[in-house]
Amino acid sequence: MEALGLLIIRLITGLYFAAHGAQKAFGWFGGQGPQEAGATFEKMGIKPGARMALIAGLAEFLGGLLFAIGLLTPLAAVLIIIPMIVAIVKVHGKNGLFVDKGGVEYNVVLIAIALGIALSGPGTISIDAIWF
Repeated sequence: MEALGLLIIRLITGLYFAAHGAQKAFGWFGGQGPQEAGATFEKMGIKPGARMALIAGLAEFLGGLLFAIGLLTPLAAVLIIIPMIVAIVKVHGKNGLFVDKGGVEYNVVLIAIALGIALSGPGTISIDAIWF
């Protein structure tokens, strides 16, 4: 049952995170794409905006997919954690804890999930378990 629980956590977290990255990188799922997201990045002082939005989006997309399938799980966790730290520092940190006020709540939960899975391992229903 433990392996199934870890699989569910990885799949839901990873696929949502990949979709979030796809919004930024490709404009999929109603997202802005790198040009519009880049304009937002520029307003936050992250330059060059479009390039950084594309890099962030690709990292989130790849990290989410790797996390979902349990491949290179520590790397996948880093690709999730770093953008969340940047989001906390650049956007959400000033808004307090709770998400209804634009706070860090969701970012902290994603960091905890990614770090927890990276430290405990992705479980036996993962590519890491098969290959490594």
